[in-house]
Amino acid sequence: MSESTLTGLQGSLSGETYDADTLMGTDPVDGRPLLARYDLQAAGRTLTPESLAGRRSGGMWRWAELLPVRDPRHRVHLGEGATPLLPAPRLGAALGAPGLRLKAEGLNPTGSFKARGMAAAVSRAAELGAPSLLAPSAGNAAGALAAYGAAAGLTVTVLMPVDVPAANREEALVCGARVILVDGLISDCGAVGARLAAATGAFDVSTLKEPYRAEGKKTMGLELAEQLGWRLPDVVVYPTGGGTGMVGMWKAFAELEALGLIGADRPRMVSVQTTGCAPIVRAFQAGERFAEPWTGAATRAAGIRVPAAVGDFLVLDAIRESGGTAVAVSESAMDGGQRLAGRFGAGYVSPETGAVVAAVGELAASGDITPGDLVVAFDTGIGHKYPPPPGLPEPPVVAPDVDVAELVSPHPGLF
Repeated sequence: MSESTLTGLQGSLSGETYDADTLMGTDPVDGRPLLARYDLQAAGRTLTPESLAGRRSGGMWRWAELLPVRDPRHRVHLGEGATPLLPAPRLGAALGAPGLRLKAEGLNPTGSFKARGMAAAVSRAAELGAPSLLAPSAGNAAGALAAYGAAAGLTVTVLMPVDVPAANREEALVCGARVILVDGLISDCGAVGARLAAATGAFDVSTLKEPYRAEGKKTMGLELAEQLGWRLPDVVVYPTGGGTGMVGMWKAFAELEALGLIGADRPRMVSVQTTGCAPIVRAFQAGERFAEPWTGAATRAAGIRVPAAVGDFLVLDAIRESGGTAVAVSESAMDGGQRLAGRFGAGYVSPETGAVVAAVGELAASGDITPGDLVVAFDTGIGHKYPPPPGLPEPPVVAPDVDVAELVSPHPGLF
């Protein structure tokens, strides 16, 4: 497989350029995200539909030319990427979006899309000689960092809110990470983590505070194009916390067009948050390019309980340039979306995916999604790592010799 065509790093706001082979966090000019740049002409000589078809293994690393790791020996691969794009006819019909498909990111090794970003970030950090790694996390990123850090042989510290789901905390501990619980939100975890990184020399791989998690996440967009026969969907609906996936996919589409693999058409990008934490939605509706931090963030969907995002303007730019929108759904609508996904054949999805499902229904009802639209909703993770949605019925407990006639009626919902 061909090597990376990485040429440098560029400030997303300042436009300043930097050496890609230096371990860097954010842009020294303004503290905003750095973006990886590639020699796309060189990449296009080997990255073709025909060559990709012959790369039957490797998951997201099939896209090596557009990924940052130069030496294949440094690629940490646990099976991430190459997730299926699944038709969802029953769920789509129920939501009024018959063209609905689900990108099943819960099939990644650590049960969520966070595996992609951490695979790229950890691999590149190891290649550049990072002594140890650190990150704040609402849950799934911590487990992914712990798993990939262990595979790379690097020491990992994760800082999580004290109310993080137990499964996320336990996953990180089992993978050998040092876990620190912070009495606050992920923004508080980030503040503590920044001070700890400065004191210890650990490299901070916070969301969009290093250049390469977005590169792993962009492979979701690369895969969409390939899976749809080198076209893009009409609409992409995506839950947004820090926004790395939105930023990464938008970048992927530009790179694919430069390679001649797709045209200029783009999907309408839809950012989904909840009414309890919606800084991106508020900024979009107000016509602002930057999002003010959200006060009192509260939602069961820990992955999108992010009061402030360092890449906020990149997310908002993608939404507006695509003709998309930003939607905040209520907590009850999110809970209902999670249950609806299960009842209509999408499996036990995360609350963040429940928010996406609810948003698809609302957009279809408002006419923002039409029956003819090909809609890709991102199922970003499995539901098993979270407390269950409220309102589930309590199953009856019966003796082995129960008269089954008693179970047929009057027990609504059982049959």
